[in-house]
Amino acid sequence: MFLRLILLGGAVLSAGSAHATTVDPDGSGAIVNAARWLQGTLLGTVATIAAVVAVAAVGFMMLTGRMNWRYGAVVILGCFILFGAASIVAGIQSAATAG
Repeated sequence: MFLRLILLGGAVLSAGSAHATTVDPDGSGAIVNAARWLQGTLLGTVATIAAVVAVAAVGFMMLTGRMNWRYGAVVILGCFILFGAASIVAGIQSAATAG
């Protein structure tokens, strides 16, 4: 029974993704615009400045022995994920459509 549900769910998801469009639903214009503004703000100059300051501060603290190297690596990895999110998603989508 559980296997049937998984197979049925996979068939529905694969059929739905094949016919997916990028049209926004009616009435979502304000929400979409707000999300795009927030994305532009968080990935624009504000995020770049915050990431540079964070990496500089964490790097200085790691070099002086005030911060654990593991926590410093997490901050730097977080910056890579934040700024590389679009590339990561594009890679996952291309792998999903190729398979």
